[in-house]
Amino acid sequence: QVQLVESGGGLVQAGGSLRLSCAASGLTFSSRAMGWFRQAPGKEREFVSGISWSGGSISYADSVTGRFTISRDNAKNTVYLQMNTLKPEDTGVYYCAGGLVSYITPQYVSWGQGTQVTVSS
Repeated sequence: QVQLVESGGGLVQAGGSLRLSCAASGLTFSSRAMGWFRQAPGKEREFVSGISWSGGSISYADSVTGRFTISRDNAKNTVYLQMNTLKPEDTGVYYCAGGLVSYITPQYVSWGQGTQVTVSS
């Protein structure tokens, strides 16, 4: 059974930083692309960032480019999202997602429960 467990969310002031972690089990982590999504209150879930199995290919939403950094440690079955210069519009529940294949595609088949990020102005 695939499990993705996010951690690291919290309340931070605008301009601050947070680092999210997602620990994966029950899947061949090193052969899967991984991603981060978020959902703000009253809005649909949106793509934030994706990373290929090796970390050699990375994608970001325009809204977070230059502020967020995705990375992974295949030895620890963990993917990270470093979030800097946070803005109130970054507020939402952040979800870790497991891709269907090793490279980045729009298909994510495994999901965590989410971690809340709240950015105050």
